[in-house]
Amino acid sequence: MKPSLIFHIDVNSAFLSWSALARLEAGDATDLRQIPSIVGGDRSTRHGVVLAKSIPAKAYGITTGEPVATALRKYPNLTIVPPDHALYHRQSTRLMEYLSGICPDIEQVSIDECYMDYAPVSANYSSPETAASIIKDTVFDTFGFTVNVGISDRKVLAKMASDFQKPNLVHTLYSWEIREKLWPLPVSRLFLCGNSSRETLRKLGISTIGDLAQTDPRILKAHLKLHGTTLWNYANGLDDSRVQPTPAKEKSIGNSTTLAADATTREDAKKVLLALSESVAGRLRDSGQKAGLVCMEVKYNTFRSVSHQAPSDPPTASTDQIYRLSCTLFEDLWDGTPIRLMGVRAGHLSPADEPVQLGLFDGQAPVSEKQQKLDAALDKIRGKYGKDAVKRGSLIDSPKG
Repeated sequence: MKPSLIFHIDVNSAFLSWSALARLEAGDATDLRQIPSIVGGDRSTRHGVVLAKSIPAKAYGITTGEPVATALRKYPNLTIVPPDHALYHRQSTRLMEYLSGICPDIEQVSIDECYMDYAPVSANYSSPETAASIIKDTVFDTFGFTVNVGISDRKVLAKMASDFQKPNLVHTLYSWEIREKLWPLPVSRLFLCGNSSRETLRKLGISTIGDLAQTDPRILKAHLKLHGTTLWNYANGLDDSRVQPTPAKEKSIGNSTTLAADATTREDAKKVLLALSESVAGRLRDSGQKAGLVCMEVKYNTFRSVSHQAPSDPPTASTDQIYRLSCTLFEDLWDGTPIRLMGVRAGHLSPADEPVQLGLFDGQAPVSEKQQKLDAALDKIRGKYGKDAVKRGSLIDSPKG
């Protein structure tokens, strides 16, 4: 049976593009995409990392993930804007809903990228390349930001094709094109080939994807274990995974955020915890589940990570209960070091309507009917008007005098 074709659709510099559009809509005369600019961090403290960069910033050697202080040394006049994760979530939701209207077989894999199965809509277009170009152009006409579209008969190759020259372009990387288009590229361009793997491959004399593809896979496995086999498969275009529009049932639900500026006080950290708890609890309720375990993670500005978990008895999907447990875990974990990232995750999931049996001495009472109705009402408002339609008072910055 002939394999179906797969599109990988990726927003070009998503966070920066979405921030640029929001500023233009607010009356800003400067388009962040046209000047050396980044999203992330804080100029005054020089803390944080680059979350997204403009093409002019890339020309100065600025890279995603590097410290803001390093980026400023490369270009001192760099424009820096803070991230707006609520905005990014709204833009992502709008885009995925739009693409789902074009083809129902969409697999979202991150906030700014998804796979699309071309087969269900192939009769509507003269060719896959034509379909991809139309999708790319209509996304820009509808939303004002650009996407790249990669096309292939293999999922991993579609992903790598979309990462070829940017922005606003369509590229193919069919399995029969890998010798011409993929093998001449450096191994750094191979999907999932990180810094550590690249260094190991360099020591083995492997510099291009073609070198890797033609290396004995047993050698790669000896030096990189199973990851070596994965890289060899990808270099040879071997990937039989399909687009999965209905995700597998989640074993846990979580959310984390890298802070624009390091949190140095309990008050600042707990505001972030509350926002994360609201997000996780809302997703639990949306999926009709409750959690019997809450995990809280902290990454310090030294890049040391710590985490701790505690049971929720009874299982819950309540924002307040998840937040209270997260705060307790935070107090156990935090040693006063400035915090760069925080995360909250709910595990041991069970159906929301599963009955709960309480003992005489259970320490936690079930969520009251009043609280459940309040959570449901807030979910309904946010679902209709957006995530920021209702905010807790503690999440609104008070004026400082």
